[in-house]
Amino acid sequence: MSSTLFRTKKVEQSILDTEEPEHALKKSLSALDLTVFGVGVIIGTGIFVLTGTVAKDNAGPATALAFVAAGIACALAALCYAEFASTVPVAGSAYTFSYASLGELPAWIIGWDLVLEFALGTAVVAVGWSGYIQSLMENAGWTMPAGLGSREGADAFGFDILAAALVLVLTGILVLGMKLSARITSLVVAIKVTVVLVVIIAGAFLIKGDNYDPFIPKEQPVEAGASLDSPLIQLMFGWAPSNFGVMGIFTAASVVFFAFIGFDVVATAAEETKNPQRDMPRGILGSLLICTTLYVLVSIVVTGMQHYSELSVDAPLADAFKATGHPWFAGFISFGAAVGLTTVCMILLLGQTRVFFAMSRDGLLPRFFSHVHPRFKTPHRPTILLGVIIAILAGFTPLTELAALVNIGTLFAFVVVAIGVIILRKSRPDLPRSFRTPWVPVIPILSVCASLWLMINLPAETWVRFAIWMAAGFLVYFLYGRTHSRLARREAGEEQPSVGGGTP
Repeated sequence: MSSTLFRTKKVEQSILDTEEPEHALKKSLSALDLTVFGVGVIIGTGIFVLTGTVAKDNAGPATALAFVAAGIACALAALCYAEFASTVPVAGSAYTFSYASLGELPAWIIGWDLVLEFALGTAVVAVGWSGYIQSLMENAGWTMPAGLGSREGADAFGFDILAAALVLVLTGILVLGMKLSARITSLVVAIKVTVVLVVIIAGAFLIKGDNYDPFIPKEQPVEAGASLDSPLIQLMFGWAPSNFGVMGIFTAASVVFFAFIGFDVVATAAEETKNPQRDMPRGILGSLLICTTLYVLVSIVVTGMQHYSELSVDAPLADAFKATGHPWFAGFISFGAAVGLTTVCMILLLGQTRVFFAMSRDGLLPRFFSHVHPRFKTPHRPTILLGVIIAILAGFTPLTELAALVNIGTLFAFVVVAIGVIILRKSRPDLPRSFRTPWVPVIPILSVCASLWLMINLPAETWVRFAIWMAAGFLVYFLYGRTHSRLARREAGEEQPSVGGGTP
């Protein structure tokens, strides 16, 4: 029993399966496309909102250091992802990596986790995008009809038609092909990066040196039990994180980390990359470096424009410009945020469909979903199915409380990938690796520790919901996946392994 649960799929077989004509994705992406995808999904509302929240509550002007700390934690995971994505250039990201190193059951669990992560992430972002669009419409004198606006925080029945429409439009774009998606993403990313740069440059002329004093505010401990922000830390260690001071920087890092979520989605496009061995590491690490630099610069500017104690929580950048007598920038920033969320939503949806596609190709989900479109060479069936489900979810459900599940799902994937790098180095030292994570096992172990530290900062309710979703995943695997797995069928002689360019 245990041997079947932890059977691994050879890297060579995973690559051969990608060459089956009915299940082969079109290779059209370059290193630039991957970098754009990474920047497109990482830069969202986090850069416009979280900066003010953590500066006011946790770190003051030292928020820039919090972004650096969070960037380092992500870089540790990114190095592990880069090795796996270049060694196993197959759709599925952490799911595929786990199948090659940890075994079938761990791979299923991480795949099940990623499906939830990307689905909720897409829905949450779509709802956020709808809110920005409705705000811009109201500024222009237009109002959405009652019952068709944002459902966030609403008690009455209604349907957020803008959020649902966005998901459906992006679903259609993804069905039409990756190159089209890459071109649209490139255009939108260029717009939102321009907005961020304008904010940085314009804000730099409004900085007052006195606002940086003190750069690291004096520590103000939070009484144990006074906050539910980190109940697991209080339970395990008897103390809560400090506001301000050096510990405040690390507390802030656990919050702003979530502004970096998304770079792992780049790894899901490995199978559609022309030269994944060379381009995947460049795309993953390059996008993370660009976004970290922009985040640090934005935090330096906003805390220099307005004293950290006076920053607003909802719209710190926009309100900082208002406070310095430049209200025009408020609408400009809202426009940039709305445009930016479009690509975040698209790339999260892209990531989910690729994981779902990879799981169905392996037989852990119905094989019906593993066939690609004969013309566009995209996984159109899971894309349409998931797009419709997420559109309905985004339209009907206020998702603020569920958004934290996206965070814990991402961190869980980081832990699994880091462990997988160590195991695959031991079990398959012969594999050609165009990119090698440095200082193994030190870097992967540090990545695991950093991810676990951030996970225990999450609310207890998030852990409960995560456990329920994982329990449902175990049930689905034992009722369907374990017996329908292609690996199980091959071991039983019911199916022959893929050879060359197709299925014998």
